[in-house]
Amino acid sequence: MAEAVFHPPRRKRRVFESYEAPFPVDVGGKDFRICQAEIINNNVIVRNPEDIEQLYNKGYFGKGILSRSRPVFSISDPLLAAKWQGVNTNMPIITSRKYQRRVQWARSVLKEQGLDDSSVSQILDNYTKPLELEEGGAQQPGGSCNQTGPNTENPELSRECPADGGALSAEGGAGGSREGSCQECGVPVPCGCEEKQSPELRPWEGVEAKENAPEYVLVQEEEEGSSCPEGDSVNAQGNIAKEEKLVCRKNPFRIFEYLQLSLEEAFFLVYALGCLSIYYGEEPLSILKLWEVFTEVKPDFRTTYMAYHYFRSRGWVPKVGLKYGTDLLLYRKGPPFYHASYSVIAELVEDHFEGSLRRPLSWMSLSGLNRTTASASKELMLCYLIRPSDMTAEEMSSPECMRRIKVQELIVSRWVSSRERSEQDEF
Repeated sequence: MAEAVFHPPRRKRRVFESYEAPFPVDVGGKDFRICQAEIINNNVIVRNPEDIEQLYNKGYFGKGILSRSRPVFSISDPLLAAKWQGVNTNMPIITSRKYQRRVQWARSVLKEQGLDDSSVSQILDNYTKPLELEEGGAQQPGGSCNQTGPNTENPELSRECPADGGALSAEGGAGGSREGSCQECGVPVPCGCEEKQSPELRPWEGVEAKENAPEYVLVQEEEEGSSCPEGDSVNAQGNIAKEEKLVCRKNPFRIFEYLQLSLEEAFFLVYALGCLSIYYGEEPLSILKLWEVFTEVKPDFRTTYMAYHYFRSRGWVPKVGLKYGTDLLLYRKGPPFYHASYSVIAELVEDHFEGSLRRPLSWMSLSGLNRTTASASKELMLCYLIRPSDMTAEEMSSPECMRRIKVQELIVSRWVSSRERSEQDEF
């Protein structure tokens, strides 16, 4: 058997961030933080923005559900933000078409709750009415601005206190708000009144308070204005130009981005690092319960987690390798810094290498998978997790079984006859 040749990881040409830490824990333990996640539809979701930043910046765990990797989703249009860069605000700037699309989504949510068209129109008209701010530009939680033209050197701003709060969210509720009829305000739609929560729900109170707060956006709209001189009244009606302005309104349909952890990442944070608590309903799950639940959700979870735990403990950053047809992709430091070096297929076998494999590969499928991996400048690795033949099913029901597991790595490379002959001739 030929000896594998080590190829150093390929660093990305453009790196826009600095490396913080390999894990979301401090060595000294002074600022140790336990993050919180919850299981929703067999997925592990982190909702708290502080926890999201902690887990992703230190170790690159998970990915944003609305982003490619780092959770940085924003409804703001980058072209409009550059166009109106003179506006002193940090509110998102969107087009009128995008805003109307969110109004339609909110209308559909309200109709699903049994409201008639007139009630829906009245609710949306009151909620999406323009809001203004006083001169000075800095937005307040209860106001917004109405600006005309990209030139904001001398803006004319006024302030008007909004009388309503809350917004329709992507989860089908109103922005401040729980679903159903509100007993305090009498409106048969989600409202912004406070809801009494049980002590078990306290871990999510801070997140829900932020999600229930109304979101203000700047909408670029067009208005008709005269482009002729003031003294020219003859052609005043013929030269009408549309002038763009920014109008501040409430977003009637909010979309929140969360951090989605793979089952392997979530269990590693709970079992190996102890910096994550996973809730199902109102109570956190124990390590043994998570091992059982994740195995039911994903039958080959034990195999993939053992491989994940092995490579994580050796400094690699494993990510899901679904797009390359493998179990894991191995990165040095993290995806922002290096391209993936290896595509890994994990197999749990006995010490005599007997029995059926989890993923049997024919020579044709192995060759195709190897060519696909090589075309992406990666190497295919087979990771064999060898368990003793006397290990029982009861031992496998606990993550402590990994103490008796041995690992053997095998790198698959394509043998090219012409290249091998030329190398032999050189000797």
